[in-house]
Amino acid sequence: MTSRLLQVTVDCRDPHRLARFWAAVLDYTVIEDKGDQVEIASWEPTVEAVRQQPMPSTVMFIRVPEGKITKNRLHLEVIPFDASQADEVDRLIALGANRVDLGQGDQSWVVMADPEGNEFCVLRSIAP
Repeated sequence: MTSRLLQVTVDCRDPHRLARFWAAVLDYTVIEDKGDQVEIASWEPTVEAVRQQPMPSTVMFIRVPEGKITKNRLHLEVIPFDASQADEVDRLIALGANRVDLGQGDQSWVVMADPEGNEFCVLRSIAP
């Protein structure tokens, strides 16, 4: 018996804002909007699809009253596949992300934060 990773959940102040940001980053769409909970995905989860094979996880944004206080213990990593890392970083900044210095030093990845301060990394590009 095994399980499948179906969803990553992000606590936030403004689920609609973060859903729009991450949908633009990942080329996902909103698949469910319950006001205080917004889910984005690249596919429509069904029992049959989940049983058939592993699929990309959906991302759920849930409104919570408290703000982010410290560095994330879990973060997302994105990889540009059709642009350079620098071009992707510029695109993400235009969408509302910021570069973040967590003391990582000179690395091959770029640490960024989404509009609510959740850290994520942009890995080096795999563009041809």
